[in-house]
Amino acid sequence: MKLELHKVKVNKLAWGERTAVKDGVLTVNKQELLSLLSGDERLARVDVDFAVPGESVRILPVKDVIEPRFKMEGPGGVFPGMVSDVDTVGEGKTLVLSGAAVVTTGKIVRFQEGIIDMKGPGAEYTPYSGTCNVVVILENVEGIEKHDYETACRMAGLKTAAYLAGKCVGTRADVVETYETLPLKDAMHAHPGLPKVAYLYMLQSQGLLHDTYVYGVDAKKTLPTLINPTEVMDGAIVSGNCVSACDKNNTYSHQNNPIIHNMFKRHGKDFNFLGCIITNENVTLADKKRSSSYSINLAKTLGVEGLLISEEGFGNPDADLVMNCWKAERAGIKTTLLTDEYAGQDGASQSLADSCPEGDACVTAGNANEVVVLPPMDRVIGVPEEANVIAGGWQGSLAADGTITVELQAIIGATSELGFTRLGAYTI
Repeated sequence: MKLELHKVKVNKLAWGERTAVKDGVLTVNKQELLSLLSGDERLARVDVDFAVPGESVRILPVKDVIEPRFKMEGPGGVFPGMVSDVDTVGEGKTLVLSGAAVVTTGKIVRFQEGIIDMKGPGAEYTPYSGTCNVVVILENVEGIEKHDYETACRMAGLKTAAYLAGKCVGTRADVVETYETLPLKDAMHAHPGLPKVAYLYMLQSQGLLHDTYVYGVDAKKTLPTLINPTEVMDGAIVSGNCVSACDKNNTYSHQNNPIIHNMFKRHGKDFNFLGCIITNENVTLADKKRSSSYSINLAKTLGVEGLLISEEGFGNPDADLVMNCWKAERAGIKTTLLTDEYAGQDGASQSLADSCPEGDACVTAGNANEVVVLPPMDRVIGVPEEANVIAGGWQGSLAADGTITVELQAIIGATSELGFTRLGAYTI
Protein backbone atom coordinates (compact mmCIF):
# COMPACT_ATOMS: atom_id res chain seq x y z
CA MET A 1 0.00 0.00 0.00
CA LYS A 2 1.23 3.47 -0.90
CA LEU A 3 -0.21 6.61 0.68
CA GLU A 4 0.71 10.20 -0.10
CA LEU A 5 -0.08 12.83 2.52
CA HIS A 6 -0.46 16.17 0.76
CA LYS A 7 0.12 18.63 3.59
CA VAL A 8 -1.14 22.21 3.30
CA LYS A 9 0.26 24.39 6.06
CA VAL A 10 -2.23 26.36 8.19
CA ASN A 11 -0.93 29.08 10.53
CA LYS A 12 -3.97 31.37 10.79
CA LEU A 13 -7.78 31.17 10.95
CA ALA A 14 -10.38 33.62 9.63
CA TRP A 15 -14.12 33.80 9.00
CA GLY A 16 -15.20 34.33 5.41
CA GLU A 17 -17.75 33.69 2.69
CA ARG A 18 -15.93 30.63 1.36
CA THR A 19 -14.17 27.81 3.21
CA ALA A 20 -10.72 27.55 1.67
CA VAL A 21 -7.03 27.83 2.47
CA LYS A 22 -4.61 30.29 0.90
CA ASP A 23 -1.16 31.49 1.96
CA GLY A 24 -1.43 29.63 5.26
CA VAL A 25 -4.82 31.14 6.17
CA LEU A 26 -7.77 28.76 6.63
CA THR A 27 -10.95 30.74 6.00
CA VAL A 28 -14.17 29.19 7.32
CA ASN A 29 -17.76 29.91 6.28
CA LYS A 30 -19.34 29.66 9.72
CA GLN A 31 -22.95 29.46 8.56
CA GLU A 32 -22.17 26.71 6.05
CA LEU A 33 -20.42 24.69 8.75
CA LEU A 34 -23.23 25.21 11.26
CA SER A 35 -25.75 24.16 8.62
CA LEU A 36 -23.78 20.92 8.12
CA LEU A 37 -23.92 20.20 11.87
CA SER A 38 -27.54 21.24 12.41
CA GLY A 39 -30.44 18.84 12.42
CA ASP A 40 -29.02 16.39 14.97
CA GLU A 41 -31.92 15.88 17.38
CA ARG A 42 -29.46 14.92 20.11
CA LEU A 43 -27.99 18.43 20.20
CA ALA A 44 -29.83 21.49 21.49
CA ARG A 45 -27.23 23.96 20.26
CA VAL A 46 -24.09 23.99 18.12
CA ASP A 47 -21.62 26.86 17.79
CA VAL A 48 -18.11 27.31 16.39
CA ASP A 49 -15.24 29.45 17.66
CA PHE A 50 -11.49 29.85 17.06
CA ALA A 51 -8.53 29.41 19.40
CA VAL A 52 -5.05 30.13 18.05
CA PRO A 53 -1.52 29.80 19.50
CA GLY A 54 -0.48 32.57 21.89
CA GLU A 55 -4.04 33.77 22.48
CA SER A 56 -5.23 34.02 26.10
CA VAL A 57 -7.87 31.31 25.64
CA ARG A 58 -8.76 28.16 27.57
CA ILE A 59 -10.85 25.33 26.09
CA LEU A 60 -12.63 23.29 28.76
CA PRO A 61 -13.75 20.51 28.72
CA VAL A 62 -12.17 19.06 25.57
CA LYS A 63 -13.74 15.87 24.23
CA ASP A 64 -11.69 15.12 21.10
CA VAL A 65 -9.11 16.68 18.78
CA ILE A 66 -9.13 15.77 15.07
CA GLU A 67 -6.87 16.78 12.20
CA PRO A 68 -8.77 17.86 9.06
CA ARG A 69 -8.09 15.32 6.29
CA PHE A 70 -9.86 14.38 3.06
CA LYS A 71 -9.38 11.60 0.53
CA MET A 72 -8.42 12.99 -2.89
CA GLU A 73 -7.49 9.72 -4.65
CA GLY A 74 -7.71 6.06 -3.80
CA PRO A 75 -10.29 3.71 -2.29
CA GLY A 76 -12.62 4.77 0.48
CA GLY A 77 -12.76 8.03 2.39
CA VAL A 78 -11.43 9.40 5.66
CA PHE A 79 -12.93 8.10 8.91
CA PRO A 80 -14.35 4.95 7.27
CA GLY A 81 -17.34 3.46 9.05
CA MET A 82 -17.99 6.82 10.69
CA VAL A 83 -18.17 9.58 8.07
CA SER A 84 -17.31 7.52 4.98
CA ASP A 85 -18.40 4.09 3.80
CA VAL A 86 -16.68 1.01 5.20
CA ASP A 87 -13.93 0.59 2.61
CA THR A 88 -10.31 -0.23 3.33
CA VAL A 89 -8.26 2.98 3.31
CA GLY A 90 -4.56 3.75 3.45
CA GLU A 91 -3.81 4.08 -0.28
CA GLY A 92 -3.82 6.94 -2.75
CA LYS A 93 -3.64 10.64 -1.88
CA THR A 94 -4.99 12.35 1.23
CA LEU A 95 -5.16 16.11 1.82
CA VAL A 96 -4.01 17.22 5.28
CA LEU A 97 -4.56 20.68 6.77
CA SER A 98 -1.33 20.61 8.76
CA GLY A 99 -1.32 22.97 11.72
CA ALA A 100 -5.13 23.02 11.97
CA ALA A 101 -7.27 21.00 14.35
CA VAL A 102 -10.92 20.48 15.18
CA VAL A 103 -11.57 20.54 18.93
CA THR A 104 -14.94 19.44 20.33
CA THR A 105 -16.19 20.72 23.67
CA GLY A 106 -19.35 20.17 25.65
CA LYS A 107 -20.66 19.26 29.06
CA ILE A 108 -18.88 16.43 30.87
CA VAL A 109 -20.82 13.15 31.08
CA ARG A 110 -18.52 11.61 33.67
CA PHE A 111 -15.55 13.02 35.60
CA GLN A 112 -13.05 12.85 32.72
CA GLU A 113 -12.25 15.11 29.71
CA GLY A 114 -9.57 17.79 29.59
CA ILE A 115 -8.09 21.27 29.23
CA ILE A 116 -6.23 23.07 26.43
CA ASP A 117 -4.60 26.41 27.27
CA MET A 118 -3.36 28.36 24.27
CA LYS A 119 -0.99 30.48 26.39
CA GLY A 120 0.88 30.31 29.68
CA PRO A 121 2.30 27.35 31.63
CA GLY A 122 -0.57 25.04 30.66
CA ALA A 123 0.27 25.53 26.98
CA GLU A 124 3.70 24.00 27.62
CA TYR A 125 2.12 20.63 28.41
CA THR A 126 -0.21 20.14 25.46
CA PRO A 127 0.69 19.83 21.77
CA TYR A 128 -2.63 21.46 20.87
CA SER A 129 -1.56 24.85 22.13
CA GLY A 130 0.42 24.98 18.90
CA THR A 131 -2.42 24.19 16.49
CA CYS A 132 -4.96 26.58 14.98
CA ASN A 133 -8.11 25.19 16.58
CA VAL A 134 -11.61 25.28 15.12
CA VAL A 135 -13.64 24.68 18.28
CA VAL A 136 -17.06 23.04 17.93
CA ILE A 137 -19.22 23.84 20.97
CA LEU A 138 -21.94 21.25 21.60
CA GLU A 139 -24.90 21.42 23.97
CA ASN A 140 -27.00 18.31 24.56
CA VAL A 141 -30.77 18.18 24.71
CA GLU A 142 -32.19 17.72 28.19
CA GLY A 143 -32.45 14.12 29.40
CA ILE A 144 -30.42 12.54 26.58
CA GLU A 145 -28.70 9.24 27.26
CA LYS A 146 -24.96 9.77 27.81
CA HIS A 147 -23.78 7.43 25.05
CA ASP A 148 -26.09 9.16 22.56
CA TYR A 149 -24.70 12.56 23.50
CA GLU A 150 -21.12 11.37 23.14
CA THR A 151 -21.92 9.82 19.76
CA ALA A 152 -23.35 13.14 18.57
CA CYS A 153 -20.22 15.00 19.75
CA ARG A 154 -17.93 12.46 18.10
CA MET A 155 -19.74 12.64 14.77
CA ALA A 156 -19.83 16.45 14.81
CA GLY A 157 -16.05 16.59 15.20
CA LEU A 158 -15.36 14.06 12.44
CA LYS A 159 -17.81 15.74 10.05
CA THR A 160 -16.19 19.13 10.69
CA ALA A 161 -12.69 17.77 10.04
CA ALA A 162 -13.76 16.12 6.76
CA TYR A 163 -15.70 19.27 5.71
CA LEU A 164 -12.77 21.64 6.28
CA ALA A 165 -10.26 19.52 4.37
CA GLY A 166 -12.77 18.62 1.66
CA LYS A 167 -13.37 22.28 0.87
CA CYS A 168 -9.62 22.75 0.36
CA VAL A 169 -9.12 19.99 -2.23
CA GLY A 170 -7.23 21.43 -5.19
CA THR A 171 -4.92 23.53 -3.02
CA ARG A 172 -1.26 22.97 -3.81
CA ALA A 173 0.48 21.08 -1.02
CA ASP A 174 3.44 22.63 0.81
CA VAL A 175 4.85 19.17 1.55
CA VAL A 176 4.09 15.68 0.21
CA GLU A 177 5.01 12.74 2.43
CA THR A 178 4.93 9.21 1.01
CA TYR A 179 4.48 6.03 3.04
CA GLU A 180 4.66 2.63 1.37
CA THR A 181 4.37 -0.93 2.65
CA LEU A 182 4.96 -4.25 0.89
CA PRO A 183 2.55 -7.19 0.80
CA LEU A 184 3.12 -9.26 3.92
CA LYS A 185 4.62 -12.21 2.02
CA ASP A 186 7.29 -9.88 0.61
CA ALA A 187 7.73 -7.76 3.74
CA MET A 188 8.64 -10.78 5.86
CA HIS A 189 11.64 -11.51 3.62
CA ALA A 190 12.78 -7.93 3.02
CA HIS A 191 15.92 -6.51 4.59
CA PRO A 192 17.68 -9.76 5.50
CA GLY A 193 19.97 -9.40 8.47
CA LEU A 194 17.76 -6.82 10.21
CA PRO A 195 15.51 -7.85 13.11
CA LYS A 196 11.80 -8.16 12.35
CA VAL A 197 9.85 -5.69 14.48
CA ALA A 198 6.13 -5.02 14.88
CA TYR A 199 4.06 -2.51 16.83
CA LEU A 200 1.46 -3.80 19.32
CA TYR A 201 -1.06 -0.95 19.45
CA MET A 202 -3.25 -1.11 22.55
CA LEU A 203 -6.66 0.58 22.19
CA GLN A 204 -8.77 1.75 25.14
CA SER A 205 -11.94 -0.37 25.12
CA GLN A 206 -13.16 -0.71 28.69
CA GLY A 207 -16.74 0.34 27.98
CA LEU A 208 -18.57 2.88 30.14
CA LEU A 209 -17.62 5.53 27.57
CA HIS A 210 -14.02 4.26 27.47
CA ASP A 211 -14.09 3.27 23.80
CA THR A 212 -12.10 3.34 20.57
CA TYR A 213 -13.54 2.63 17.11
CA VAL A 214 -11.90 0.70 14.26
CA TYR A 215 -13.69 1.15 10.94
CA GLY A 216 -16.71 2.19 13.00
CA VAL A 217 -16.69 -0.90 15.25
CA ASP A 218 -16.18 -0.66 19.01
CA ALA A 219 -12.75 -2.20 19.63
CA LYS A 220 -13.95 -4.23 22.62
CA LYS A 221 -16.03 -6.29 20.18
CA THR A 222 -12.97 -7.27 18.15
CA LEU A 223 -10.08 -9.70 18.42
CA PRO A 224 -6.49 -8.55 17.86
CA THR A 225 -5.74 -8.17 14.18
CA LEU A 226 -3.26 -6.73 11.71
CA ILE A 227 -3.75 -3.25 10.33
CA ASN A 228 -1.63 -1.45 7.78
CA PRO A 229 0.00 1.63 9.33
CA THR A 230 -1.26 3.81 6.48
CA GLU A 231 -4.86 2.87 7.32
CA VAL A 232 -4.38 4.61 10.66
CA MET A 233 -3.33 7.81 8.87
CA ASP A 234 -6.64 7.82 6.97
CA GLY A 235 -8.68 7.70 10.17
CA ALA A 236 -9.42 3.97 10.41
CA ILE A 237 -9.01 4.38 14.20
CA VAL A 238 -10.93 7.16 15.97
CA SER A 239 -11.31 8.03 19.62
CA GLY A 240 -14.53 7.58 21.57
CA ASN A 241 -12.96 8.04 24.97
CA CYS A 242 -14.09 9.93 28.01
CA VAL A 243 -10.98 9.01 29.99
CA SER A 244 -8.22 10.98 31.69
CA ALA A 245 -7.17 13.68 29.25
CA CYS A 246 -3.42 13.37 29.68
CA ASP A 247 -3.07 9.91 28.17
CA LYS A 248 -6.18 9.33 26.11
CA ASN A 249 -5.36 8.89 22.44
CA ASN A 250 -7.56 11.46 20.76
CA THR A 251 -8.22 11.05 17.04
CA TYR A 252 -5.49 13.55 16.10
CA SER A 253 -2.83 11.51 17.89
CA HIS A 254 -4.01 8.34 16.10
CA GLN A 255 -3.79 10.10 12.73
CA ASN A 256 -0.29 11.36 13.57
CA ASN A 257 0.90 8.45 15.71
CA PRO A 258 4.62 9.27 16.23
CA ILE A 259 5.46 5.62 16.91
CA ILE A 260 4.27 4.65 13.45
CA HIS A 261 5.99 7.62 11.79
CA ASN A 262 9.30 6.94 13.52
CA MET A 263 9.18 3.22 12.79
CA PHE A 264 8.78 4.11 9.12
CA LYS A 265 11.89 6.33 9.41
CA ARG A 266 13.96 3.49 10.90
CA HIS A 267 12.54 0.79 8.62
CA GLY A 268 15.24 -0.78 6.46
CA LYS A 269 17.97 0.89 8.54
CA ASP A 270 17.69 -0.40 12.11
CA PHE A 271 14.97 -3.03 11.67
CA ASN A 272 12.36 -4.48 9.31
CA PHE A 273 9.03 -2.92 10.34
CA LEU A 274 6.34 -5.52 9.56
CA GLY A 275 3.30 -3.51 10.62
CA CYS A 276 0.78 -2.99 13.40
CA ILE A 277 -1.13 -5.45 15.54
CA ILE A 278 -4.10 -3.70 17.17
CA THR A 279 -5.46 -5.11 20.41
CA ASN A 280 -8.07 -4.07 22.93
CA GLU A 281 -8.07 -3.35 26.67
CA ASN A 282 -11.05 -5.12 28.15
CA VAL A 283 -11.88 -5.31 31.86
CA THR A 284 -12.27 -9.02 32.63
CA LEU A 285 -9.37 -11.38 33.24
CA ALA A 286 -10.64 -13.84 30.63
CA ASP A 287 -10.73 -11.10 27.97
CA LYS A 288 -7.22 -9.96 28.90
CA LYS A 289 -5.90 -13.51 28.60
CA ARG A 290 -7.67 -14.03 25.27
CA SER A 291 -6.47 -10.79 23.66
CA SER A 292 -2.89 -11.03 24.91
CA SER A 293 -2.51 -14.64 23.76
CA TYR A 294 -4.04 -13.82 20.39
CA SER A 295 -1.75 -10.81 19.95
CA ILE A 296 1.43 -12.71 20.78
CA ASN A 297 0.43 -15.64 18.55
CA LEU A 298 0.02 -13.18 15.68
CA ALA A 299 3.50 -11.81 16.37
CA LYS A 300 4.96 -15.33 16.48
CA THR A 301 3.25 -16.21 13.17
CA LEU A 302 4.95 -13.20 11.57
CA GLY A 303 8.32 -14.26 12.92
CA VAL A 304 8.58 -11.05 14.95
CA GLU A 305 11.75 -10.68 17.02
CA GLY A 306 10.96 -7.34 18.63
CA LEU A 307 7.67 -5.83 19.75
CA LEU A 308 7.01 -2.20 20.65
CA ILE A 309 3.94 -2.02 22.92
CA SER A 310 2.05 1.20 23.71
CA GLU A 311 -0.60 1.44 26.41
CA GLU A 312 -3.65 3.70 26.50
CA GLY A 313 -4.85 4.77 29.92
CA PHE A 314 -3.74 3.53 33.32
CA GLY A 315 -4.79 1.31 36.20
CA ASN A 316 -6.79 -1.59 34.76
CA PRO A 317 -4.98 -1.37 31.35
CA ASP A 318 -1.64 -1.78 33.18
CA ALA A 319 -2.60 -5.44 33.55
CA ASP A 320 -3.03 -5.76 29.76
CA LEU A 321 0.32 -4.04 29.16
CA VAL A 322 2.21 -6.30 31.54
CA MET A 323 0.47 -9.48 30.33
CA ASN A 324 1.35 -8.61 26.71
CA CYS A 325 4.94 -8.04 27.86
CA TRP A 326 5.63 -11.28 29.71
CA LYS A 327 3.81 -13.46 27.20
CA ALA A 328 5.89 -11.96 24.36
CA GLU A 329 9.17 -12.24 26.29
CA ARG A 330 8.49 -15.88 27.22
CA ALA A 331 7.81 -16.54 23.54
CA GLY A 332 11.29 -15.22 22.73
CA ILE A 333 10.16 -11.78 21.51
CA LYS A 334 11.98 -8.77 22.99
CA THR A 335 9.67 -5.99 24.13
CA THR A 336 9.81 -2.27 24.79
CA LEU A 337 6.90 -0.71 26.68
CA LEU A 338 5.52 2.82 26.33
CA THR A 339 3.40 4.04 29.23
CA ASP A 340 3.02 6.88 31.69
CA GLU A 341 2.97 6.92 35.48
CA TYR A 342 0.47 7.58 38.25
CA ALA A 343 3.04 7.81 41.01
CA GLY A 344 1.22 10.20 43.34
CA GLN A 345 1.61 13.96 43.59
CA ASP A 346 4.96 13.46 45.33
CA GLY A 347 6.13 10.86 42.79
CA ALA A 348 6.75 8.30 45.54
CA SER A 349 4.01 5.75 44.77
CA GLN A 350 4.19 2.68 42.53
CA SER A 351 3.96 3.93 38.97
CA LEU A 352 1.95 1.05 37.47
CA ALA A 353 -0.77 -1.15 38.90
CA ASP A 354 1.06 -4.27 37.70
CA SER A 355 4.62 -5.32 36.87
CA CYS A 356 6.73 -8.29 35.82
CA PRO A 357 10.47 -9.09 35.77
CA GLU A 358 10.40 -9.27 31.96
CA GLY A 359 9.39 -5.59 31.71
CA ASP A 360 12.94 -4.28 31.84
CA ALA A 361 12.76 -1.90 28.85
CA CYS A 362 10.22 0.85 29.44
CA VAL A 363 9.72 4.41 28.22
CA THR A 364 7.72 6.75 30.45
CA ALA A 365 5.75 9.78 29.30
CA GLY A 366 5.79 11.33 32.77
CA ASN A 367 3.89 11.37 36.07
CA ALA A 368 0.26 12.34 35.50
CA ASN A 369 -0.27 13.15 39.20
CA GLU A 370 2.08 16.13 39.19
CA VAL A 371 0.19 19.28 40.22
CA VAL A 372 0.25 22.42 38.07
CA VAL A 373 -1.33 25.85 38.51
CA LEU A 374 -2.99 27.32 35.41
CA PRO A 375 -3.47 31.11 35.57
CA PRO A 376 -6.72 32.71 34.39
CA MET A 377 -7.26 33.29 30.68
CA ASP A 378 -8.99 36.27 29.09
CA ARG A 379 -11.51 33.97 27.46
CA VAL A 380 -12.85 30.46 28.18
CA ILE A 381 -14.57 28.38 25.49
CA GLY A 382 -16.81 25.76 27.06
CA VAL A 383 -17.86 25.26 30.68
CA PRO A 384 -15.17 26.49 33.13
CA GLU A 385 -17.00 25.07 36.19
CA GLU A 386 -16.19 21.56 34.96
CA ALA A 387 -12.66 22.09 36.32
CA ASN A 388 -14.05 21.08 39.72
CA VAL A 389 -15.09 17.62 38.52
CA ILE A 390 -12.57 16.94 35.77
CA ALA A 391 -10.24 13.93 36.17
CA GLY A 392 -7.17 15.42 37.84
CA GLY A 393 -9.19 18.17 39.48
CA TRP A 394 -11.25 18.37 42.65
CA GLN A 395 -13.92 20.52 44.23
CA GLY A 396 -12.20 23.86 44.58
CA SER A 397 -9.78 23.43 41.64
CA LEU A 398 -11.38 26.47 40.00
CA ALA A 399 -10.64 29.66 41.94
CA ALA A 400 -12.82 32.78 41.84
CA ASP A 401 -10.35 34.61 39.58
CA GLY A 402 -10.28 31.77 37.03
CA THR A 403 -7.05 30.14 38.22
CA ILE A 404 -7.19 26.33 38.01
CA THR A 405 -5.08 23.98 40.16
CA VAL A 406 -5.05 20.44 38.75
CA GLU A 407 -2.92 17.39 38.15
CA LEU A 408 -1.28 16.95 34.76
CA GLN A 409 -3.91 14.30 33.96
CA ALA A 410 -6.40 17.11 33.32
CA ILE A 411 -4.39 18.50 30.38
CA ILE A 412 -5.00 17.01 26.92
CA GLY A 413 -1.98 15.03 25.73
CA ALA A 414 0.26 15.97 28.68
CA THR A 415 1.54 12.39 29.16
CA SER A 416 0.58 10.78 25.86
CA GLU A 417 1.65 7.13 25.78
CA LEU A 418 2.12 7.41 22.02
CA GLY A 419 4.74 10.04 22.70
CA PHE A 420 2.51 12.73 21.17
CA THR A 421 3.42 15.19 23.90
CA ARG A 422 5.65 18.14 24.67
CA LEU A 423 7.26 16.53 27.74
CA GLY A 424 10.64 14.92 27.29
CA ALA A 425 14.02 14.22 28.80
CA TYR A 426 17.60 13.78 27.74
CA THR A 427 20.83 12.51 29.31
CA ILE A 428 23.53 15.04 30.22
